[in-house]
Amino acid sequence: MSKWDKDYLKLCQTILKKGVEVENRTGINSIKIPSYHLEFDLQKEFPCLTTKQLYFRQAILEMLWIYQAQSNDVRWLQERNVHIWDEWEIHEDGKWYATQNVLEAGKLVKKDVVKDFGAEYAHTIGTAYGYIVRKFGLIDKLIKTLKTNPTDRRLVLSLWQDDYLDTAVLPSCVWSTEWDVCDGYLNMWVHQRSCDVPLGLPFNVTQYAVLLSLIAQVCGLKPGKIDYSIKDAHIYVNQVEGIKEQIKRYEALGDFKAPTLWLNPEIKDFYAFDNSSDLKDIKIMNYEHQGPIKFAIAQ
Repeated sequence: MSKWDKDYLKLCQTILKKGVEVENRTGINSIKIPSYHLEFDLQKEFPCLTTKQLYFRQAILEMLWIYQAQSNDVRWLQERNVHIWDEWEIHEDGKWYATQNVLEAGKLVKKDVVKDFGAEYAHTIGTAYGYIVRKFGLIDKLIKTLKTNPTDRRLVLSLWQDDYLDTAVLPSCVWSTEWDVCDGYLNMWVHQRSCDVPLGLPFNVTQYAVLLSLIAQVCGLKPGKIDYSIKDAHIYVNQVEGIKEQIKRYEALGDFKAPTLWLNPEIKDFYAFDNSSDLKDIKIMNYEHQGPIKFAIAQ
């Protein structure tokens, strides 16, 4: 049985039982708890939910978009039939449009929002995610240090750069990772400032498990443990019924055995892993699931 499914649904139940309903910038209230911590051991299980279908192709390609292609251009994803960032794409005229809550006189007021990023940012999400990875050479520095000085205690990748927040459509939710090597195993600590538990978290956990595995392979290490730290773990009020359905599935049918991750063992260069729609070098094997659950996106 999948440990990840059990841990995930425990988090969901905790939010529904103990969470507080709050307003937020999206205009859709969320039920939140202030923090949560998860642990994964990739030697024991590859985390990929089975109580609902995870579209792992999209999840892995989004991760490669950020860390391998190091792109902020939404068209890169669209060319691969991945549309999870379409709502945050800056228009051709350099503007981004949304309906959100805006703080006025100490109160949140729902308004149509137009932000002008400039035509140079058309079709991108601004200065976020892959833009930051490329600008600061984060992956290259990480791989070089892991190969030359694996006991270094400064292996930190931060996507949260104050100088670039105002020109980002959505500042990074998973905003930093810390890495270490212990006894030949590569470990990671993930920090997430805001967590859409029904939609974002299943994607994020699988993404970072894959990223850790890719980096470990090209550095001659074995994938080890992930500590996953969440600040503001929430379920939007229009997602509650979907989560209750997922809990019912687990109570009625349990879950399936966790799938496994296959990486092409011939690949020794992080940038050589295939990032086409086919993902030829990265496969989730023996994946059984209980079907999709549709959740609304809060912009």
